[in-house]
Amino acid sequence: MTPADVAAAAQLACLLEVSAPKPGNVSPGRAFRDTNYQDFLASAVAIGPAFLAVDERPLGATILDAIRATRRWTSANTNLGMVLLLAPLARAVLERRKDEPLRAAVQRVLEKTTVDDAEDVYEAIRLAHPGGLGTVPEQDLSASPSVTLLETMRLAAERDAIASEYASGFARTFGIGVPAIARALGDDLPWNDAVVEGFLALLADAPDTLIVRKLGLEAAGPVRDAALAIVRGGQLRTEGGKRLLSQLDAMLRDPDNRMNPGATADLTAAAVFVIIIERGLPA
Repeated sequence: MTPADVAAAAQLACLLEVSAPKPGNVSPGRAFRDTNYQDFLASAVAIGPAFLAVDERPLGATILDAIRATRRWTSANTNLGMVLLLAPLARAVLERRKDEPLRAAVQRVLEKTTVDDAEDVYEAIRLAHPGGLGTVPEQDLSASPSVTLLETMRLAAERDAIASEYASGFARTFGIGVPAIARALGDDLPWNDAVVEGFLALLADAPDTLIVRKLGLEAAGPVRDAALAIVRGGQLRTEGGKRLLSQLDAMLRDPDNRMNPGATADLTAAAVFVIIIERGLPA
């Protein structure tokens, strides 16, 4: 697989993720007050050049370049979490050894991260102005890091889903998101439905950390419970599951987008990327 293929897969993962009507998220015809579907389309296109050179530049530099490019096309934070997840995955695709599982290759990529990588990621986070990775007293995002990117993520792993993926070797991406999407595609569900089912499987597994940071576990817990009810109710394969999905979407819509399960959406994009790499581009 060439760098161009990998960059295209990363862009396509972003496009497929945002195009699926996931509850509480931006999708076609569903916008936030300050972000719309076109912002996400522009962001997916913008990261292409950075990912085209993912095997030539340090991981942190790739992430920073992608966020800088995104900011030239939209003022909203549309893709920081996705870029943080997709960059090590993309590099791992190009660096993995013959017959090596992709997850093992990702772990090797993460273990080689440096303090300079952490510095670049800190700058990317400040540039994107997200909800943040949570408070890490030992490594203040407003200062310069003193440990590697992987070590920094480990410090935030208990409070942030993206950081937890770094710390665990992408445990939820490979263990929950990928199997759920693969099952849906194997059952001949269309891509939009498969992506939504992957998202719901991830949301049912753990409270969304973006909601936790904004509103606390008391708000994120019921969202997880609602997703679990949909999964147990047949997801998009039953009328009952579809009805529960519509109710969850209504519950998550508010003028300030405080209930947006954005961290779970980022993990979903990572899982979609792995599916594309392992199964080929969607027909």
